[in-house]
Amino acid sequence: MSPDELRRRFASARVARLATADAQGRPHLVPLVFAVAGNTIYSAVDAKPKRSKALRRLVNVAANPRVAILVDHYDDDWRALWWVRADGTGRVLDAASPEGRDAIARLVARYRQYREEPPAGPVLVIDVERWSGWAAQEPVP
Repeated sequence: MSPDELRRRFASARVARLATADAQGRPHLVPLVFAVAGNTIYSAVDAKPKRSKALRRLVNVAANPRVAILVDHYDDDWRALWWVRADGTGRVLDAASPEGRDAIARLVARYRQYREEPPAGPVLVIDVERWSGWAAQEPVP
């Protein structure tokens, strides 16, 4: 798949799985919602119930910024299967920063649930360095 097709498929997904690792290399995997802008992926801490505000994904990114984020499409017709992974560097922003405000606006536009209660942040930014993927069938041009 071309880089544009990889980004298009990634952006079409509603949920992704974020893989981080702590300073000792222990992996951590969580689902999250996101917005894509070019080679940047945004997510934010929202009001859904959580055990702590110090989310492991944010602590891990501060200690080890290398991340991967995966989306996939499953179908009982296995000819329709595909996945896309973005490998990159994560960073954490204050939601009040200019880029943080832009990220929140993108998330609000993408997920109607955020229109009533926008995420307060912080914002997780993933600067994608490599897109990769697989599809059982290549798209028809």
